[in-house]
Amino acid sequence: MNLISTYFAEKPVMASRRGLAWQVGGLLLLLTVVYAPILSAMVEHWRIVPDYSHGFLIVPLAFIFAYEKKFHLRAAAIEGSWWGVALLAVGLSLLALGQLGSLLAPLRAGYVFSMMGLVLLLLGRGAFSLLLFPMAFLLMMVPLPQSVVNIIAFPLQLIAAKWAVWLLQLIGIPVLLEGNIIHLAGGDLFVAEACSGLRSLMALLTLGIVFAHFFRRESLLQQCLLVASTIPIAIVVNSLRVAVTGILAHTYGQESATGFIHEFQGMITFSLAFLLLLGESKVLGRLLDRRQAVGTS
Repeated sequence: MNLISTYFAEKPVMASRRGLAWQVGGLLLLLTVVYAPILSAMVEHWRIVPDYSHGFLIVPLAFIFAYEKKFHLRAAAIEGSWWGVALLAVGLSLLALGQLGSLLAPLRAGYVFSMMGLVLLLLGRGAFSLLLFPMAFLLMMVPLPQSVVNIIAFPLQLIAAKWAVWLLQLIGIPVLLEGNIIHLAGGDLFVAEACSGLRSLMALLTLGIVFAHFFRRESLLQQCLLVASTIPIAIVVNSLRVAVTGILAHTYGQESATGFIHEFQGMITFSLAFLLLLGESKVLGRLLDRRQAVGTS
């Protein structure tokens, strides 16, 4: 009898939680409809600008991260928090700032903060803490402002050109560097913004976050190191790519360093970056295991 009474006692609770879930889902859908023009323009940005083509993967991955928490969400206490109003205010402020200043990044980020605010307001701190990572991960789909890109891209161009020239000189190829222009005997290579490595940096940073989340959950320090290391890894492999382009141009002519071969180089170097990230994860894992073993001995 106790089991029967417990079952019927829990049914209203389960029904109310399902009803609340539908309400939250409906409000998030309404929020998405309100932001639809902004979001559709962002999707078009992903399609046109190769540096942000990884944006198409962000939403599905965020759904996967959230789905992982389904059992914890069922057990979480549902107690709405008025702190959600503060996050909603942040989201609406970003929307207003973006509209007034014609700034795309605040407009797009405002959607994510508004979503966070709704979840915190309606579901409370327990559910919010469980869903914080999937929601924050959505910020990776927001393209950087062009002013920030300009600040980042040019130093990356100079680094790639400088390191590539060093590698070319190391193997005996006569080369001269002038700014971001590499002078070879058979012609010049211009390390343009597209060759800065920003595309591989953004994609590898996203991959590093996903990789750290799935494979290194036992150590926050290890996760942070993995994500942070994507920056030097991206710079190194991009410099190597520019150097290989220089070798091809010097040996076979300028045409051999363009078109399909150039794109194929990008795939190879990104695969190399992934292998470096994987190797680093293995090394960090062994160091952590050894440290824990020493600590328990």
